[in-house]
Amino acid sequence: MNMNDPDRDVLVWDLPVRLFHWLLAACFAGAWLTAESEHWRLLHVTLGYTMAGLVAFRLLWGLVGTRHARFASFVRGPRAAWRYLRSLVSARPEHHAGHNPAGALAIVALLGLIAVTAASGWATYSELGGEWLEEVHEAAANLLMAVVVVHLLGVLVGSLVHRENLVRSMVTGRKPVPAGEGIERRWGALAALVLAAVLGFWWLQWQTAPAPDLAAGAGESSARLLKQDRHHDED
Repeated sequence: MNMNDPDRDVLVWDLPVRLFHWLLAACFAGAWLTAESEHWRLLHVTLGYTMAGLVAFRLLWGLVGTRHARFASFVRGPRAAWRYLRSLVSARPEHHAGHNPAGALAIVALLGLIAVTAASGWATYSELGGEWLEEVHEAAANLLMAVVVVHLLGVLVGSLVHRENLVRSMVTGRKPVPAGEGIERRWGALAALVLAAVLGFWWLQWQTAPAPDLAAGAGESSARLLKQDRHHDED
């Protein structure tokens, strides 16, 4: 791409894309940290369902969204991705206003793995399969983490090579590209609707969460006190 006006920040990412990105990152981090905890199981499940809903939204927005949000504008084959990666070590690396071809493959992999992880997690949580399904869930989650690490490394390399802060771009929505590559609308109302849907789902999950078994907890406390009294009498 010929960068005729490299110093001008132009709006490239709409608000729904940016909101999707950061919500997905937060949900994945939370789901990963709570994966092994029975105490936080409902939170883990809620975050997993949220990720599935976000992916469904992104697939739809990838068909009808703004210029750089549409899959048709950035998804290319392995050959294009390899050509882009080779250009990074050349004197004139390829520069793309939206996602680069290598990053596009990572995004497709992330969306697919999230779908598999969420589906297998739902089936496991609903006790619809045996241990093999739980293993599929764990394997998909581990592979997803690996792709996330590769994606983060790609963001770091791209920021250094192109001398632009790609993380900042996903916050502000702006990148130093020619004015003709920009988008006109931020789609703030749609982003607000997506956020409201996520928060509403979380509230519903909280309201329908099973109450703690206070009787069982009291029984366990009484048993501990009784055991302590017995030890005290023996002494």
